[in-house]
Amino acid sequence: MDNSWRFDTVEIETSFQPTMLTGTELLAKVKELGDASKSDLVRSAGYVSTKKDGTERLNFTAFYEALLEAKGVSLGDGGRNGGKGRPGRSLSFATKIQFNGNLLVGKAYTAQLGLAPGDEFEIKLGRKQIKLIPLGATEED
Repeated sequence: MDNSWRFDTVEIETSFQPTMLTGTELLAKVKELGDASKSDLVRSAGYVSTKKDGTERLNFTAFYEALLEAKGVSLGDGGRNGGKGRPGRSLSFATKIQFNGNLLVGKAYTAQLGLAPGDEFEIKLGRKQIKLIPLGATEED
């Protein structure tokens, strides 16, 4: 019986994922790096992940979204479905006169303007245009 001990060397792989900078820290890093390449900006701000094959992936979209957010530009919540799956229909900003002569403005448009049932408008006809002006407001408003 052999009483000798056998030691095997075991390599432990640790993958360090830098913290993704946001807000003022992100703006400061971008300002600090000045004329660096876009890839270097993304990398130094921590928007890097590792692919299955071990290579580096730069997450440009996440970086630019965080940069816009840091500058005060909100991209919303990703749509009605919380950014999961396919988004709903987008507004087309076009409509047709219906068979009975009515012009329909959909709920999505009135909601976007913060209009509620009972809101009243003055109808102004121009040359090839119709203006709806809330009662009590001026055309410039």
